[in-house]
Amino acid sequence: MSVITQGAIGRIPAVFIGHGSPMNTLESNRFTQSWHDLAGSMARPSAILAISAHWYVPALAVTAMSSPRTIHDFSGFPAELFAYEYPAPGSPDLAERVVDLLGPREVHRDESAWGLDHGTWSVLAQMYPDADIPVVQLSLDSRLDAREQMSIGAALSPLRDEGVLVLGSGNVVHHLGALDWSMPDKGFDWADRFDAFVRSVMTTDPASLPTVMSGSDWQRSAPTPEHFMPLAPIAGIAAATGVTAEVVIEGATMGSLTMTSYIVY
Repeated sequence: MSVITQGAIGRIPAVFIGHGSPMNTLESNRFTQSWHDLAGSMARPSAILAISAHWYVPALAVTAMSSPRTIHDFSGFPAELFAYEYPAPGSPDLAERVVDLLGPREVHRDESAWGLDHGTWSVLAQMYPDADIPVVQLSLDSRLDAREQMSIGAALSPLRDEGVLVLGSGNVVHHLGALDWSMPDKGFDWADRFDAFVRSVMTTDPASLPTVMSGSDWQRSAPTPEHFMPLAPIAGIAAATGVTAEVVIEGATMGSLTMTSYIVY
């Protein structure tokens, strides 16, 4: 049975979540509480299309299996986290809809290689802990720049009127090499400054998001681009529909990681 339910639910917002550490799967803090509250404030989606920083590959691909596996794509964390499973069903129907919307771009239907990585399930564990909503992941094509990633989001915008939650999961500021464990609730000046710059763009002119990707604050905040890029499709949805984003929660942790999250109605 198709999960695409045109008109049955109404428009579902698109969201970007600053996901932070995989331990947010198991912990309760102000960020995870905001994810839980966000899910409770929205109509329940019929399916979820997740765009995670952790599937950053030189290809455009979508998970098309009926039962995606839980991928533990990290190391150095407690055994309890490695034992965690998020057994949400997949949705070949939604995968096919994504392929159609993104045409004529070539989109690979992945029926076995990937699944749900922690960028997706660490957030959904708090938003929808029963794991009973079908989830599909779309890769971040590393060959595409921010404007092209925004065009991906714009093409996916109709999903919001079909009951599908489009979820970007990454971090605006993500520099693991600069983490300072003595700053659990603070950011470095440059991290706070860049996060505020991005916030001003997302809440006033999301179409101009690529303009933030220059200068020393950008270089320190995103020494590699994969955690920033899931924001671009969400900005693309906002720009395509003529709206701006609203902040769900903001804040920094360990100096060089920001958890700012956005919603696009």
